[in-house]
This record gives sequence, C-alpha cells and structure tokens, in this order.
Amino acid sequence: MSGWEDEFHEYVRARGPALLRAAHQLTGHPLDAEDLLQNALTKTYLAWNRIEDRRALDGYVRRAMVNINISQWRRRKLEEYPSAELPEPPNDGPARDGDVHELLEQALESLPERMRAAIVLRYYEDMTEPEIARTLGVSVGTVKSTVSRAMSKLRDALGLRSPQPPR
Repeated sequence: MSGWEDEFHEYVRARGPALLRAAHQLTGHPLDAEDLLQNALTKTYLAWNRIEDRRALDGYVRRAMVNINISQWRRRKLEEYPSAELPEPPNDGPARDGDVHELLEQALESLPERMRAAIVLRYYEDMTEPEIARTLGVSVGTVKSTVSRAMSKLRDALGLRSPQPPR
C-alpha cells in the first residue's frame, strides 16, 4: 500500500467507532448505520488526496453521511398506504426501541445549546473532557458540571429519576 492508503486505514481504525455512532444517530438502525458509514468512507477514500486539511476529515465524513442519508431518504418508495380503517393503538406496555430513541432525541433537543453540545461530544463522539473543553472554549470543570446538569435534565425528561430516600 502507498503512504496515503496507510494514512486512510489508520484514520478509519482510529475514528471508525465514533463515526459509526454518528451514523447510527442519523439512521437509528445499526445495520443501516454500517452501510451509511461504508458509503461515506468510500467517498472519503476517493477524495483523500484532495482533502488538504486532515483535521477536517471527521467533518468531511459526517457531511458525506448526511448527504448520502438525505439522498437515500428521498429515493425511498412510499411504504405506507392510506387505509379506510385505523389500526389498533398500541398497548401501554414497555416502550419499543424506536420509542425510546425518539424520546431521547426530543429530550436532547429540549436541552440548551451548550448542554446538548457537551452531551453529544461526550457520549456520541466519545471525546474526553479536556477535548470537549478545548472544542467549546471552556474549562474542564465547566464541561463536567454542564454534562452532569444535562444528564440530570435528560433523566428527568425521560422519567428515569429514581425516588429519593426520605431523610
């Protein structure tokens, strides 16, 4: 392999898991996320020599994933058809995976911008607290407190707060 191919393979080994998490957030399904990431990495491989700023690689791959996902969404055939009868409403049993995913997305959207950014960088991009601090231009202590407060708000929004024992 040539030097740039080695560099590409090393990039995929190092950033693959974080990029796969981002793809999963876009698609909501693990297998679709793998396909989406593979397509985006193929585009990145073909453009590798044209990408001068290697620090922008994650952004390039993410933008490719978003564009590919939108293109695939636009090409999908209509899978739902109108009906004269309404289906039975689901029972109030445990939430399905899709429901939990949707509730989490809504809870994330309700967070203030800095809290949402800190949560996404920490748990979806797997960045360390010092990396988040540099990215957001704040101190590590601010990152820690912001993530803690954001997680508390998410737990409250999702009804995951356990009852406090009496004092």
